[in-house]
Amino acid sequence: MSYFPMFIELKDQCCLVVGGGMVAFRKVKVLKEFGAKVLVIAPEIMPEIQVQTEIICKEREMELSDLNGQKLVVAATNNKSLNHEIAKICRAKNIPVNAVDQIEDCSFIFPAYLKQGEVVAAFSSGGNSPVITQYLKEETRSLVTRQLGDLADCLGGLREEVKRCIPTEAERKQVYLKLLEIGLTQKELPSKEQIQQLIANPPLPKR
Repeated sequence: MSYFPMFIELKDQCCLVVGGGMVAFRKVKVLKEFGAKVLVIAPEIMPEIQVQTEIICKEREMELSDLNGQKLVVAATNNKSLNHEIAKICRAKNIPVNAVDQIEDCSFIFPAYLKQGEVVAAFSSGGNSPVITQYLKEETRSLVTRQLGDLADCLGGLREEVKRCIPTEAERKQVYLKLLEIGLTQKELPSKEQIQQLIANPPLPKR
């Protein structure tokens, strides 16, 4: 059964990582990149994790109360039985959980992904083949550029004006497509003049 590709908002959301080694470190970095408030709990936490900014580290065993208020949990200890028990408790509490390298204990998985601003491309093989997901990631890298992220911010900032000035969804779509084409062709954001001209005279929808 494949995993449903749902994107969720993690900015300022509490996320728990149980484990203090290199695997936990990799998950901490991913969660931080998406703005999560990360709590790391383990009897020993590697220095590379402890020096990370804007996370909380507690060097002790996990307690059940640590699960309260967590948006999601990552079980990343070097003890498979412990990871399984953490996952079992989280499932009973309806908390999304990832037990690293234990696909049968996961209610969600970390995809391979590319991120430029608000643009995110993610790839999954359902945990079957990291080689395939990494292949897809590398093949797509040239498309998901910083320029594309900047264009997404630009188009997002125009949504209210475009909606106010252009009556139909079909016409609005043509404006966005043309602005995307301009940005990709000239390799810089559309100018204010180009934007206003398109909003004033939107291209006719294609039949």
